[in-house]
Parts: sequence; structure tokens; C-alpha cells
Amino acid sequence: MSTETGDNGPEAVIGLEIHVQLATMSKMFCADPAEYGRPPNSAVCPVCLGLPGALPVPNAKAVELGIRAALGLHCEVHERSVFARKHYFYPDTPKGYQITQYDPPLASKGYLDVPDPDGYAISRVGIRRVHLEEDSGKLLHERLPGRTGIDLNRAGIPLLEIVTEPELRSPRQARAFLDRLKRALEYMRVSDCNMEEGSLRVDANISLQDREGVAPAGRTELKNLNSFRNVERALRFEIDRHAGIRSSGGEVTSETMLWDDAAAETRGMRSKEAAPDYRYLPEPDIPPLVVASERIEGIRGTLPEMPWARCARLVSDLGVSAEHAHVLTASRELADYYEAVVAASAEPGDAANWVLGEVLAALKSEGCGLESFPVRPADLAGMLDLVASGRLSRAASRDVFGRMVETGKPAAQILGDDGMLRIRDEDAVRGWIDAVLAEHSGEVRRYREGENQLFDFFMGRVMRRSGGKADPDRVRPLLLEALEES
Repeated sequence: MSTETGDNGPEAVIGLEIHVQLATMSKMFCADPAEYGRPPNSAVCPVCLGLPGALPVPNAKAVELGIRAALGLHCEVHERSVFARKHYFYPDTPKGYQITQYDPPLASKGYLDVPDPDGYAISRVGIRRVHLEEDSGKLLHERLPGRTGIDLNRAGIPLLEIVTEPELRSPRQARAFLDRLKRALEYMRVSDCNMEEGSLRVDANISLQDREGVAPAGRTELKNLNSFRNVERALRFEIDRHAGIRSSGGEVTSETMLWDDAAAETRGMRSKEAAPDYRYLPEPDIPPLVVASERIEGIRGTLPEMPWARCARLVSDLGVSAEHAHVLTASRELADYYEAVVAASAEPGDAANWVLGEVLAALKSEGCGLESFPVRPADLAGMLDLVASGRLSRAASRDVFGRMVETGKPAAQILGDDGMLRIRDEDAVRGWIDAVLAEHSGEVRRYREGENQLFDFFMGRVMRRSGGKADPDRVRPLLLEALEES
């Protein structure tokens, strides 16, 4: 593993806590919508506000998604887990506590295999725990001049917290882990992982240890990092800051830090809390969460093929280049579309070129996703079949594809409507050839006497007689055969 402090200096010890918004329609413990972008405080109720007498009820879909994510991360899913109250008093936490899971959590003891950033090896990073919880609200510092507002729409949003073991050794490796985790969660359709909307946030814990594995006191937590780039930059800054303090004989203070992106530095937020500071206690209004083993195994059966496994399969089974396979599997939707094109009889290489070229360009131009893309996989495969069979030229295929995007019609229908479909019927082609040769008997005699350049003349006349519908690749051998007859 690579480190950031040199071969002889201390090495970084990094652990991550990733908060993932689950892809549910409603909140974790009530029926309020979990939709992003609603007017402030328009999606609140007595439950998420913690009003007296309101009883929380766990969201069944959130539980299912949490189990799916845990299984995808090779975790042991506990058949019995417990919700707890985690106490802290912030303005955006209306109840004065957060409902979360503590002991036991939903799942534990998992892992994620992550490629080394330099591409030389695979590192296995342990997952310590995976648990369900609710989000807090959001403070608004810029809406009201001179005052701070609060929006409680996010209070109660269902979250999955994924806690790694402190086994990461560099900011680059931490970023590589997050890249792979995000792709896995998206493939499992656990979350949209939209960091701009707060669907995925990262807390990073960092300390330095001697090469002998001795870790001095002093660990800092970088809170609410909202991009993988900022995770890497903030960790680099903290590693340098810790090393500087240690080299001058000082001790690193354990505290929670915020990353100032504009200043490219961290700043202290508060002293670092430990578990006793939160005064965990079992949530009295929610019984233990019990999930039967049969239910867990049923969810396991819905797990998709992971993107890195799918990428390897496209290379080994379909002969796709590693570079193309990596892009094709960047999203589950794109990979599904590509494989559906191939399943509809398209040649894998041609299909890859078209999906990565014209299809992606059209999606960008139309501003739509594959779910609403008018060219269905079978229709794209049908067009590629027309090109492969010679009934549609490669030059004309891009124009036809553009018409398919505009109209949603298959290529054969577009070509038939416009009279552009090439004719390969042998009897029809021979009829046009015979008619042309009968009209130009003098030129036929000259060709047979050695003026071979007249072949292009005959080709032109046959294509004109067919109205441009004859397939040149079909005309050429039949015309040559007719001209060389004695």
C-alpha cells in the first residue's frame, strides 16, 4: 500500500464513515416524503419532529435496502438488531437525539476489495459495521440576513452508515475505496449516491502511527466531506499537519475538523466525542428489528453482478477491450442496454462502438436517460444487422440512427418509408443488369474486347435503373458474371 509520509516516517491510519441516503419514497420512521428540493419545512410531521405521543415505525423498504447493501459488502447480517437513541443537542436535531443502531447493528464483519490506485494490486478493506439511522435537519446560514434558519425536511431521511476498519493507508487509497463503494451501491440500487444533493457524505478519521505499528494519541475526524476530491485533499492536509506537529515535539489534539474548500485547509469544529458522550440507550418505542434468515437469503438472491465482475466478463466472454468494458459498466443501466443490444444479435465490437459513440452522444444531446431513450436495444441491433448485411451503408447509418432518435421508429421502417432500403434479391438485381446490358450492346462488346474501365459505367447504369435501391455489394459480382459470359 502507498503512504503519504515517506518510507522512514510515520504512516497514515485512515478509517471512513460513509452516510448513504437510501432510495426510498418516504422517511425512515414516518410517511413524510423523502423527496429532495421541497420548500423548507414542507415535509415534516409529529414523528420526525419528535412531538409527544408520536411513535416511529421503521421503513420496511429502508430495511430491505440496508440488508441488500450489507450483503453486497460481504457482511454478516444479524437476524436481530436494535435501534437506539444517540443523544446530542444541535439546533438541526429536533428531538435532541438521533434514532440509530448501536449494539448490535444491522450487519458487521464485511469487506470490499479495492484496486491499488497505481493498478498493481488489490487491497481488502474491512467493513466494521453497517447500520440504519435517520438524518438530521439542515441549518440555513444565507437565507435570512443576519440570522440562521433551519430546514427540517431532511430530519428523518433514511440513512445507511458504513464504517470501515482503519485499514486505509493513503488519501489516494481512500478515494479509490469510495469510488468502488459508490459504484457498488449504485449497481445494487441502494442509493443514487448524488453527493450534490447530500445522498452520500463522508466522515474520515485520520491518525499517524510509527512504522512499528505504535499509534500515538491524537486522532482527528474530518466531518461531512461532500466530494471524493475533498476527501483526498482534506486527508493530505491533515497528514501534513499531524506530521508537522509531531516533528516539532507537540501532540495532536483529538477533535472534529471541518474542511474549508476555499482556503484549502481544515479548521477545528469541536472536541472529539466518544461513545459514552452520546449516552446511547435502546429506543423504547421500537422493538428489536428481527429479520428471518429466509428473508435475508431471499434478498441475497436479488443482488446484481458487480460492475468489476461484469467488466471482466465482457472482456473474457465478448472480446470487448478492457477500456471499453470499463466505460460500458460505469452504470448498471448502460451495461444493461449494451448487453441487450448484443443479445438481440448485434456483433459485440460494433455494439460497443455504437453505444459508446452515437448512443452516449445522443443521450447527452437529448438530455435524457436510457429509461426514456427512444432507440430500444433491439432496434439498434436491427440497424447494425442491416449494416452488416449490406442493406444499409455505414455512411448512411448515422443519418438513419438520427431519425431513429427523432421518431422512435426502427431502421427498417424508416428505410421502407423513405424507399431507401437496399434490395439484395438476386432475381431483381439480375433483371436490372440484363436490361442495362441489352441497352448498351456496343459498350458490352468493347468491355469484352478489353476495355475493363467500362465496368464502372455499367455499375452506374444498374444503380440508376434500380432507383438507387440495389445493394452495390450484390450488384458487383452478378454484373461481373454477366459481362464475362461469352
